[in-house]
Amino acid sequence: MKLKVAVAGASGYVGGELLTLIAEHPNLELVTVTANSNVGQSVGDVHSHISTFKDMVFVETSEATLSGHDVVFLALPHTKSAEVAAWLSDETLVLDCGADFRLESAEEFEKFYHSAHAGTWAYGMPELLIGSGKKQREVLVGQKRIAVPGCNATAITLALAPLLAANLIEPKDLVSTLSVGTSGAGANASVNQGEGLQSAYPYQVGGVHRHIPEVAQNLNRVSSETVTLTFTPVLVPMFRGILAVNTAKLVSGISKEELSETFESAYGSEKYIELLPEGSFPDTKDVEKTNRALIGFAIDEATNRVVVISAVDNLVKGTAGAALQSMNLALGFDESLGVPQLGAK
Repeated sequence: MKLKVAVAGASGYVGGELLTLIAEHPNLELVTVTANSNVGQSVGDVHSHISTFKDMVFVETSEATLSGHDVVFLALPHTKSAEVAAWLSDETLVLDCGADFRLESAEEFEKFYHSAHAGTWAYGMPELLIGSGKKQREVLVGQKRIAVPGCNATAITLALAPLLAANLIEPKDLVSTLSVGTSGAGANASVNQGEGLQSAYPYQVGGVHRHIPEVAQNLNRVSSETVTLTFTPVLVPMFRGILAVNTAKLVSGISKEELSETFESAYGSEKYIELLPEGSFPDTKDVEKTNRALIGFAIDEATNRVVVISAVDNLVKGTAGAALQSMNLALGFDESLGVPQLGAK
């Protein structure tokens, strides 16, 4: 028997991506889709590319519409999920694609989100290194409340965590500059409402981006010292995708071979992480609409810094694909069930 599923906030980009993946999952039955301004419209009116559910109608997001499901995905604006989650049974598996439950520090949450901290859920990045040779997928088994990672946090964390865990880079001078597609700004952003984007421009500059404490939290799990990170996102003229250029000071005497071996040890068996050969670097077109993360690196000999470049699709590996991976683990399914397999190992 299939599990009954609801998606709250299904009219947005992340919600639409979740619908696309749910349509391919053999163990899920989509029962309810909720929205805000699109209540009363059909899925086909908003997501013309999703034929499977085109006749379903968006209903309001309420306790009545979301109760009684086996699985509920929350694709709501930041700080809106906590109220909705409180309506749901402890027996319901709830996966929040927003930021409400990612951070462990109430102080950091309130600083970056200007809202009260509602608590911390299990973090939905299966490949995350958490120390002692373990990964986060072990933690996700059997969970009922899961916080899906931020897309930028995914790109940076996957690139730097193995090197910090192996003490190959200095934790105090991490720099990440991310080229981000316009869908990362959300469906209501001006660039996605007819104006378009004709140039690249940075945003949330100067240590204020909300994913900074999330990345730091991830990296501090394996770092020998508290990390410091400069993170600058740049909105670029593409719809989906993230290309993260991450640099860090190498510990003295570290070779390319040691870096390669460390990445291979961390990710060699991972289905959705591909390590590129020496001299090759990721391209966002190679991860588009996939659950892949591509990673390549080089050493800048003049500055003794490593440059680690990663690429993900912000809507799939960066959000909806990670949500499905995490759901599968929580429910005891094969981790890859219903997750896009294009390009997977």
